[in-house]
Amino acid sequence: MTVNALATDASLAHLLPGAQFADTFRIATGDADLTARQAAERMFLNPPPWIDRLMRLRNAIVAPLGLKTPSHRKAIAANSIGPFPVIAETPQRVVAGFDDRHLDFRVIVDVAGSAPDRQVTATTLVKTHNLLGRAYLAVIMPFHNMIVPAMLRQIRDEPLAG
Repeated sequence: MTVNALATDASLAHLLPGAQFADTFRIATGDADLTARQAAERMFLNPPPWIDRLMRLRNAIVAPLGLKTPSHRKAIAANSIGPFPVIAETPQRVVAGFDDRHLDFRVIVDVAGSAPDRQVTATTLVKTHNLLGRAYLAVIMPFHNMIVPAMLRQIRDEPLAG
């Protein structure tokens, strides 16, 4: 399944005013009934093993700095998808993320179209607050550019079993 990088839709800026970073990736799926929540769950609740290993390493490195260290397999809030609290949700869009002392983060998962051309789009917005946030973003960016497409590939053409 091919993941394409796209220009980020400027109309999403209101979801994190002042964001200094944005990127967008899209994948097609044949699942005509896929909702944004289902797409986000497929992305975040069953990441490839190498992403789990990277997240454990990341958590070990940033924990002494006082940064949040959630697991992709564990919810951190009652209405979460994996490590990300859901901020807003419709069948076509889930906005999740959190604010931390070094940066604020949003991930927007959109679904649009119908099979066989149904599209799932993942947009990331980041607003840094300080030097730690800018340094963190610079360090994780190469990994982010591999992780988001890999997580989008977790979306399969078959619907989830009931």
